[in-house]
Amino acid sequence: MPQSKRRLSSTVVSAIDDSKILGVRAGSRSDHRFIGIWAVVVNGRAFARSWAQKPAGWYRTFLEDPLGTIQVGHRKIRVRAVRARGERLRDAIERAYAKKYPTPGSAKFVRGFRTLRRRDTTIEFLPP
Repeated sequence: MPQSKRRLSSTVVSAIDDSKILGVRAGSRSDHRFIGIWAVVVNGRAFARSWAQKPAGWYRTFLEDPLGTIQVGHRKIRVRAVRARGERLRDAIERAYAKKYPTPGSAKFVRGFRTLRRRDTTIEFLPP
């Protein structure tokens, strides 16, 4: 199967869908620690958006070095981060955030993920 068509296993994707927080360590050569981020699943694919886009944060690190690791429960999985494009896909990701994080405390972040600068940080996690 071509590299671009490879996907994470359905078991991993299901675990991401079931968890509220996904651990992510960006970069293959970095000393980044695992941090918790919000991830969603759309059409069997795992996505995340960056809130702050800090220069040394996970999103910018993935732009420079797309290999990294995610942690779901106690399991660590190597991944490659790819920028997700397409307005329909981004809209579906926003709906997935709203559905997965429906609490009043989450509302600010769900709304914030709709802004253009955060939409532009949409990452898909794929096998390396």
